[in-house]
Amino acid sequence: MELAAYRIHWRRYQRTLWFAAWLFARVLLWEVALRWLAGEGIVRRGRPARLKRWAHEFREMAAAMGGVMIKLGQFISSRVDILPPEILAELATLQDEVPTVPFAAIRSRIEDELGPLAEHFSVFEEAPVAAASLGQAHRARLPGDEHVVVKVLRPGIHSLVATDLKALGVVAGWAMKLPFIRRRANVPALLDEFSVVLWRELDYRQEARHAERFQAMFAADPGVYIPQVYPACSTGSVLTLEDVSAIKLTDYAAISAAGVDRRDVARRLVDTYLEMVFVERFFHADPHPGNLFVYPLPADAPSGNGQHRSGKDLLGRPFYLVFVDFGMVGHLTPEIARSLHETLLALTTRDARRLVQSYESLGVLLPGADLGRIEAAARATFDRVWGLSMAEISAMPLSEATSLASEFKDLLFSLPFQVPQDLLYLARAVGILTGMATGLDPNYDPWHEILPFATRVLGGDGALPTLPSHSLRDTGLDLLRRAAQLPLVAEDVLRRADQGALVVRAAPSADLDQRLAALERAQRRTTSAVMFAALLVSTTILYAAGEHVLSALGLGLSGLTFLRLLLPSAPH
Repeated sequence: MELAAYRIHWRRYQRTLWFAAWLFARVLLWEVALRWLAGEGIVRRGRPARLKRWAHEFREMAAAMGGVMIKLGQFISSRVDILPPEILAELATLQDEVPTVPFAAIRSRIEDELGPLAEHFSVFEEAPVAAASLGQAHRARLPGDEHVVVKVLRPGIHSLVATDLKALGVVAGWAMKLPFIRRRANVPALLDEFSVVLWRELDYRQEARHAERFQAMFAADPGVYIPQVYPACSTGSVLTLEDVSAIKLTDYAAISAAGVDRRDVARRLVDTYLEMVFVERFFHADPHPGNLFVYPLPADAPSGNGQHRSGKDLLGRPFYLVFVDFGMVGHLTPEIARSLHETLLALTTRDARRLVQSYESLGVLLPGADLGRIEAAARATFDRVWGLSMAEISAMPLSEATSLASEFKDLLFSLPFQVPQDLLYLARAVGILTGMATGLDPNYDPWHEILPFATRVLGGDGALPTLPSHSLRDTGLDLLRRAAQLPLVAEDVLRRADQGALVVRAAPSADLDQRLAALERAQRRTTSAVMFAALLVSTTILYAAGEHVLSALGLGLSGLTFLRLLLPSAPH
């Protein structure tokens, strides 16, 4: 490595470690030292703002450094199982914000891979159409006048990735020394997963294979279009794809102006993903607006697909739903797919018990999780949101969410969930899809749209594979079993009431919460006072015995305890 390049990499390495060290220092100050001195209530009061500020600092650092750091932010923004919403919301806005590579370097990279540029392209635009952290894209034309987009990896990106991953390995080791981080996540294992994903994205041959597989999946679907790959002009560092420029999915005005109904786009988007996930078990895992387009077709186009998969007629002009960028994909095992079928069935039948069972099958519940409480939470959520559109759910009063959170705060504190890596991409994709579907159609009703798909999966109309017959049998037996158990349940409730062993869960009143909080604060102050007195007496005895070092230490501890006693303790 040249001296100048070595210095650049060394500065990146140091910057990553300094940022992590400063962040950990502040986390320790607030979450350990000040929590012990001032109590959890005071620390918790400003925690959301602190987390958002720290995430914003990382976002700015990642945008300035580019490369691995942007990919890291995008990767951890999908970790809904281990990160609080304040961090996820900030990192979700992190996009590639990097300077372009000079065309001379891009040309040199392409010619190293393919040979002279003029032999492969009749026209090649020097200005990039997009610049990302790992590569950039240029429009061009092949000798046969086909319009293409050429993606090229940034020169030196492999060594830069190796440097950043080495620094992150040190940071992961530091993180595992903090108990409150170690309890929630295996950071080195997460880094290993991230590294595997990142190195795969640095091989465009794999993205080409993904694109070809999606082409085969949707070859008979007249409503979905996948760009063609040109293998003769593609290598591990250069990827040439058909240019499928069209209307960006979030350009609502242009979609409407073209005569395409936005409600049709929302339905096709969700229908397509349902088929990818539940039927093909292979899905596009990065459905952000820059990777999805709408291509209007003539009103009488034979390939216009005048219907949705659900059988409903289109409300507007026919169109293609176009996908690009196949570097990030998700694979689901047959076992996970079967469990997701169970989840789909539970959602469409509002069966909270079956939903929890599907969670167990998916492996998203930690050992020892309170299944009864999770089932109750699912049932309460169904009662509140079933049948509402996404706009109505978003417009729900804050008091509704607060009431639900208060009722099940034990689950929020214990967080009995874990998300296997196989489902992380799916969770991220679902979150993005929900936002895009709502943007296209503010009255989008997810329950209404999922029901026809579930009916086809369960009913076996020939369009999609049916659910195994044993699942339908189990559903019927489960309903019969519940009906048969009703008299036994009633008898059990009456017996427990007669014995005084019946426990009733009631929504906590504000007055009761205040009294309990006051008692808790008084108990903490009493404990601090007793500790202060005991330390002061012990210090005096040690000093009288000539143990000056120990007495000085005791005096310091008693001073800290006295300070904690004086500070106000915020209610929990």
